[in-house]
Amino acid sequence: MTRQVKPRAAKPRRTAAVDVHLYAPRQHQADLHRQLRRFNVLVAHRRFGKTVFCINELIAKAAANGRAEARYGYVAPLLTQAKDVAWAYLKRFTAPIPGVSVSETELWVDLPNKARIRLYGADNADRLRGLYFDGVVLDEYAQMNPRVWPEIVRPMLSDRQGWALFIGTPMGRNHFCTLYEQAMLEPDWFAQRFPASETGILMDEELSAARRAMSAQAFAQEFECSFAAGVPGAYYASMLEQAELEGRIGRVPWEPRLPVTTAWDLGIGDATAIWFAQVLGQEIRIVDYYEASGAALAHYAKQLSERPYVYADHLLPHDVSVREMSSGRTRLDTLRGLGLKVRVLPAQAVEDGIEAARNLIPRCWIDAGRCARGLDALRLYRPEFDDKRQAFSQRPIHDWTSHAADAFRYLAMGLKTPVRRQNEPAAESIYSPFTW
Repeated sequence: MTRQVKPRAAKPRRTAAVDVHLYAPRQHQADLHRQLRRFNVLVAHRRFGKTVFCINELIAKAAANGRAEARYGYVAPLLTQAKDVAWAYLKRFTAPIPGVSVSETELWVDLPNKARIRLYGADNADRLRGLYFDGVVLDEYAQMNPRVWPEIVRPMLSDRQGWALFIGTPMGRNHFCTLYEQAMLEPDWFAQRFPASETGILMDEELSAARRAMSAQAFAQEFECSFAAGVPGAYYASMLEQAELEGRIGRVPWEPRLPVTTAWDLGIGDATAIWFAQVLGQEIRIVDYYEASGAALAHYAKQLSERPYVYADHLLPHDVSVREMSSGRTRLDTLRGLGLKVRVLPAQAVEDGIEAARNLIPRCWIDAGRCARGLDALRLYRPEFDDKRQAFSQRPIHDWTSHAADAFRYLAMGLKTPVRRQNEPAAESIYSPFTW
């Protein structure tokens, strides 16, 4: 439930260790500082002041921490984004503290009590492994790889019983939406949503001007914090939304009498993504998805062997045939040596693959549980936005969503399906109906 608040300024915030006199929080910000629990999810509209709020929460907690070498982190989707958005604020609000030290190259600030606050980027989240946090902010979590929290950041909090604050604006019904909905049900979590129409931070005239200038979808997402609004420009979001409405995303049982075809996007020092599909006539059942990073090819072969599937082809992109300089072998040689029946796809334009994926999705039934991470990526896969032309480019953004999306393109381009003749009835399902 969202609480109506008035946009009046509160008194400058004081802690037991330092007077952060440059920070005068708005009333709703001051209320939030008092309400936060160990785990927190805040969904906030643009111009809410979330970065200033988060930086000062980190400073106050770090300054009051009496533990030796306390560590706090601010994580943005990209390290460059963290530097552009938060670094100036961190230096500004710690500058009045006597004895503070700053590292411009490493993007950290040390307080007199030896507590350190440092900026990180989720684009290189594996760099965080082995560290610990007393507290961490994950800003714009909707834009991060879903594995950053459960696999990397959450274990970093265990030794010190550290806290976490997720904050950002929605980007469709992805992992940030799931986290917010789960937090609403957890007694030890705090969750709140702040649409611009209720906070009173932005004047009505400004909101009206923004509404006129933006699409209804973009305004609902950016200012009204709507998870229902699709991501502007996303290639597959509307098609997946239609699939949900038609009941084609839910629990899709694996059929033992059908072979499974996999499609891979192979990363080198990056994520590898694998989709698992079964074909019955014109019906495509996406029954599983797997993704990992930094693992050898033998790891993925083991993952396949541990599943109960009988495999047909394993579809891989053309660059799997490129020889490695160190060994002179190709990854194709390695995979075949591991016993996999690999089919190498010819090089294709990305635009052709996206169109093939768009043609495939209306025929797909997708398991929502086993494919959750892959679905999140497909919903967010989108083109770059050209600020100069004020238009989307033809080139997709390369981020954490790319691996799942590329593998799905290969599935669409390489999956062998029967061609139905005109007026020919669809094949009868082996079992019916689906159980959701």
